[in-house]
Amino acid sequence: MLNTCRQRRTELLEQLPNNSLVILAGYQQKVRSKNIKYHFRQDNDFLYLTGFKEPDAIAILVKHEVSEYLLFCRPKDPAQEVSFGTRAGVEGAVEHYGADKAYSIAQFEQTLLPLLQSITTLYISDELGRFSSSLVRWTNNQRLTAPFDTPKNFISITPLAKMLHAKRVVKSQAEIIKIRNAVAASTSGHKAVMQACHPGINERELSSLFDFTIAKYGCNDVAYPNIVAGGNNACCLHYEENCNELQDGQMLLIDAGGEYEHYASDITRSYPVNGKFTPEQKAIYQLVLNALDQAIAIVQPGSIWISLYDTCMQVMAKGLKELGLLSGSIEHIMTTESYKRFTVHKTGHWLGMDVHDVGPYHDDKGNWRTLEAGMVFTIEPGIYIPEDALDVPEGYRGMGIRIEDDIMVTDNGSENLSANVPRTIDDIERIMCK
Repeated sequence: MLNTCRQRRTELLEQLPNNSLVILAGYQQKVRSKNIKYHFRQDNDFLYLTGFKEPDAIAILVKHEVSEYLLFCRPKDPAQEVSFGTRAGVEGAVEHYGADKAYSIAQFEQTLLPLLQSITTLYISDELGRFSSSLVRWTNNQRLTAPFDTPKNFISITPLAKMLHAKRVVKSQAEIIKIRNAVAASTSGHKAVMQACHPGINERELSSLFDFTIAKYGCNDVAYPNIVAGGNNACCLHYEENCNELQDGQMLLIDAGGEYEHYASDITRSYPVNGKFTPEQKAIYQLVLNALDQAIAIVQPGSIWISLYDTCMQVMAKGLKELGLLSGSIEHIMTTESYKRFTVHKTGHWLGMDVHDVGPYHDDKGNWRTLEAGMVFTIEPGIYIPEDALDVPEGYRGMGIRIEDDIMVTDNGSENLSANVPRTIDDIERIMCK
């Protein structure tokens, strides 16, 4: 990790103009209640460039005659470490994390201000606005405090995200290995839930079973709160209550992905609670699966990102018309976008350190981005028919069906990383009957 982060910093600095300085703000520890803290997770941009996982840290990268990497962190404190765990300290920041120099966090501003004396561009990575009230003061410090006949230094402030997030879209082989491990753990989790699902079980039990299973495969956490939604609950896209008892005849939608060494997976499966599809459930499920498979089939280097969404919508619109759930010609349906009544969301996103990973979907001219080998993303079409859709035949009401796979672009096509999670009707009924 040390060498990987060093290489990333080197590549980033090569892109920056001379006399640049980068401030990377790490996340701070958050309190859950009184003296109980939330489990800490570092900001991904900070982690990507430093590998440093402790709270309250700040990093500075300077591109000058001599480039430098400075790390500001909590100092060693034996009393605090007994209660809350070992700290790297200033010495460890240099020895274990490759900082050229390290300081106590309390020394940040007094160290920063002299560095800004000869800087023309300040790049800031501070997603939570930790320093939003200080940036203008810092950049104006030299201009406002220097003698009147001294040359003034005017510093522009630029978000680092535009440059850094574009780099994070294409994954290295080391990153892909971690994503594969997250997907493999989640595959086992989804299979365990499928086999345990039955009428009368509570959504929270299945959610906990998923967490338990991925922990056995090295995942310390999930990449996002589990969505375990029975029946009409699945029509809420980010349902998180996971507190209802599943009923015979319902569909279950489970959207859950483990996180392995800070890399995410994101997999959704939908299936009948009792293990046997009704004709209406089967019709909607197969339609969504067809849309997913046709979108996967066109993934290759050079494909246009939006073509995946367009393909899914074409397939689902045509299928919904054939089922009698949409009316009019297919041309009219596509022009008026009447299919959006039942499809409601886009069909994918980048996947990496963030489950909805960073990076642009358009190029610098505003055109949709073309796919490249090493990109990893989800494809996740869905159809949602709430129970109050009274103009729809009853057998279709009160279900949401989404199928989501994790796709990697290869040199000459794609690989479905999550293909081993049962996804066909026959495979799902077979595993649920065991």
